[in-house]
Amino acid sequence: MYKPAQSFRDLIVWQRAHEFVLRTYELTKRFARDEQFCLIPQFRRAAISIPANIAEGFKKRGLADKNRFFNTSQGSLEECRYYLILGNDLGYGDCIALEPAIEEVSRLLVGYAKGVARNSSRIIRTDFE
Repeated sequence: MYKPAQSFRDLIVWQRAHEFVLRTYELTKRFARDEQFCLIPQFRRAAISIPANIAEGFKKRGLADKNRFFNTSQGSLEECRYYLILGNDLGYGDCIALEPAIEEVSRLLVGYAKGVARNSSRIIRTDFE
């Protein structure tokens, strides 16, 4: 039987996105020191935005609000995808090794957003936490 998520922490998509953030921090620790005011914070902010927007969208009541946050999360994910390419091309380590992780998050996010849209017409929320 399907048990609805009680918290954003219960979502596999959020869990994988959070893991991606942790891996991004580890990766960017090895970037060149002169990137500490440019690429490193930009990459980290974009990575953090992925699970943060999933979490915020989780509690939004309306489908349009939820989708806005999921779309922002997907945009941040694509931004990170570029930073992986850039970091790799600049020789800052094996950035491409994170591509499977970001691809998984992307796939899960699309599936989650579709599931929310499909179920929103069938569920009437009575909790207004």
